[in-house]
Amino acid sequence: MELKVSLMNNNNLVVITGGGRGIGAATAKLFAQHGYQVVINFKSDVASAQAVENEINNSGGFCKAVQADVATEAGVEHLFTQVDQLQGQFCALVNNVGILQTQQRLEQISADRINTVLTNNVTSYFLCSREAIKRMSTKYQKLGGAIVNVSSGASRSGSPNEYVDYAASKGAIDTLTIGLSKEVANEGIRVNCVRPGLIYTDMHADGGEATRVERLKHIIPMQRGGEPNEVANAIFWLASENASFTTGSFIDVTGGL
Repeated sequence: MELKVSLMNNNNLVVITGGGRGIGAATAKLFAQHGYQVVINFKSDVASAQAVENEINNSGGFCKAVQADVATEAGVEHLFTQVDQLQGQFCALVNNVGILQTQQRLEQISADRINTVLTNNVTSYFLCSREAIKRMSTKYQKLGGAIVNVSSGASRSGSPNEYVDYAASKGAIDTLTIGLSKEVANEGIRVNCVRPGLIYTDMHADGGEATRVERLKHIIPMQRGGEPNEVANAIFWLASENASFTTGSFIDVTGGL
């Protein structure tokens, strides 16, 4: 489908971590369609990130792909140094980066795996939010903005027998959303969260079962899996001025599950 870009918000700049594929890529394209300058972060999949960057730029928008491991302070500092070089008004952060590993019960999970999941899925959100606050908070004479965290329906289900470690990392993101929203509410920053359910993305292949959504869709009240753009629409609304009195809130994009 052709990407049509509006120039309505062309001075606004959004940073999307994990923006090279799946929900992150769909979100980047949606912001670009509404005229935002988009910075997508990726860790290793150069081809996917480059494809998103090219699609947006070739359609008249602006996208810059920045390779950085945002689970590390050095990686986050590199990402935001690149952001600081751009002309747009930084107004939104979408914390979307995340990993899961092969489906296992808890008694099979190693300490290395637990720490890897938590560092990638939790530490990255804290570090990126920290840098975003410095660039948006009225406390630092900035103009405010929005942070949208991408959690998961797994934070409520616990993902037994498959990804208890992943689910726990997303539970931490739910708590981060609540606490941080209250911490910066009077500094012009809104912090909200989207919890996707069973969505058709490549992430399921990372866990060893690319067709997982098909296997489980019968338990979803709507009887189907979700599409990345359906999650992107919720993220965009929470980041936009249409949600100007909404903070500390959650949107479950789970088909009723």
